[in-house]
Amino acid sequence: MDVSEQLLKILTDEGVKHIFGVAGDALNPLVSAIAKQKEVKWIKMKHEGNASFAAFAQGELNGNIGVCASTVGPGALHLVNGFYNAKKERSPVLAITGQVPIEYIGTNYHQEVDLTKVFDDICEYQAIIRSPEEAPRIILRALRIAINHKCVCRIELPADIAAMPAKNTDFIHRVFRSQSSLAPDEDSLKKAVKLIDEANKIGILAGAGCRSAREEVLKFAQKVNAPITHTVRASDIFDHSSKNVVGLTGLIGNPSGYEAVMECDLLIMLGTDFPYSHFLPDTTKTIQVDIRSENIGNRTPVTLGVHSDIKHFMNYVNDKCLPKKDSTWTKKLNDEFKEWLEHNCKISDAEKDFKVTHPQVVAREISDIAADDAIFVIDTGTSAIWSSNFMNFHSDRRIIGSFNHGSMAVGLPAAIGAQIQFPNREVWAIVGDGAFNMSLHDFSTAVEYKLPIKIVILNNAELGFVKIEMEEAGLAPNYDALKVENFDFAQYAKLVGGDGVNVSKNNEIISAVEQAEKSKTPFILNAHVTGGELSLPPSIDFKQAKNFGISKIKELIEAAKGDKTQWESIKNEIKAYIDKEF
Repeated sequence: MDVSEQLLKILTDEGVKHIFGVAGDALNPLVSAIAKQKEVKWIKMKHEGNASFAAFAQGELNGNIGVCASTVGPGALHLVNGFYNAKKERSPVLAITGQVPIEYIGTNYHQEVDLTKVFDDICEYQAIIRSPEEAPRIILRALRIAINHKCVCRIELPADIAAMPAKNTDFIHRVFRSQSSLAPDEDSLKKAVKLIDEANKIGILAGAGCRSAREEVLKFAQKVNAPITHTVRASDIFDHSSKNVVGLTGLIGNPSGYEAVMECDLLIMLGTDFPYSHFLPDTTKTIQVDIRSENIGNRTPVTLGVHSDIKHFMNYVNDKCLPKKDSTWTKKLNDEFKEWLEHNCKISDAEKDFKVTHPQVVAREISDIAADDAIFVIDTGTSAIWSSNFMNFHSDRRIIGSFNHGSMAVGLPAAIGAQIQFPNREVWAIVGDGAFNMSLHDFSTAVEYKLPIKIVILNNAELGFVKIEMEEAGLAPNYDALKVENFDFAQYAKLVGGDGVNVSKNNEIISAVEQAEKSKTPFILNAHVTGGELSLPPSIDFKQAKNFGISKIKELIEAAKGDKTQWESIKNEIKAYIDKEF
């Protein structure tokens, strides 16, 4: 047994089934070891960056860990973006990177990169193997930290050591997995109950940290008549049909979700490090409960911080706090949320005679047609707006994406990782055309492995979210930078062995989504949607309104000067608004 085979045995013992990567000389011993066994499968990707996103998806979804590998310097550098995504989503991922032979390290050898420095900000631990003797101990340490801390760790395996005879095989043992939970201190709990009992209007902001405490949070909300606003990551925990849920806040939120956070007299933040401070109150009494103490008070001043897992906290306050009978405020917000949902249904009706192809119609039809246990990868950009506002992640549905890191191009590769992990579940990726262009080369990987992923491209031929950001800054959009020249994505799907369909009319959407849902091969639904669909946050301050107005004036001036692209954009926005509202 050589060191590569020893590494593979350890991974097999820990339930690893797949390694995503691109082969290279430093990885040859590992790839050779994989070929000699059947427990772990090498998934050959076209680009290491996509391999890291695929591993992230598995780490996020499988309750264990995702693994990817790359060769020396240049290949390893491609992993960085996906690993930052895993780090910020708190997903356990193990990276295996090659390195030049020991005798050449530190000599500026061909393809040599100081990967320890590069990955220092990403990885909580790096197992830098410099001898066969130390390999099993530090490999196990990397796995133990990644799994228990839900973080990224890296194993560096020089090409010569990878092929050396393994040592210390008697040290190999199963990785310890903590089953402990973090209980809060009694004094903090008593203070929390006092604040809750004294409050008249309690608002809950719930994040992904509530995943294992959903029922306890809902029970508490009903007991004290509190509305629940949730983050995007928690959309599959507190779906639209959950009692007391009033939606989202933030840049892609809705009015009732925003009001629940901003108008309460006690805000309870549960399992969230929601980053947008201007969507949080700064004078309201606030209780923040989090398993990560560094998050408490990170975004807004807190009256009481509770270092605890959510279930422990909720069980205590559910038992000790007094019920509240006045439901006036919560009922008002529930009614507002219901009206907002009804309006969204009206402007996303695929059977309505719209003259413009609206992105929200596509999103709603996916929500209506997809399986109750479907997995959705939501890419970054306007695709996240339409997905979060017009899709309902009910039942056993899951959503993943780059919600904290905010990287484009997570959709396709993460869908590959998810589908390989869960071959019997539907996997959908909702992406923009800009994001898809960054990762499309691995669609052929999905074809090779016969993965029936459904890629829905909301194709508006521009970087739509960047356009919104320019307008919010008071700038006229620069379409030389924003426009995206696309080829026929549906035809591309067919050329590489998958299937696809183009959609350019509203009445084509239902059949196209149904076709995607039934497809047994990788499928691209290329939806040519308007770029004129406006999306506004639930609250706009004076500065934002002023900048948006200035931007529109600048656009009109440029159009009057003969800029046809600016004029076309203005017309598209007017057409889209009139078409959906009247």
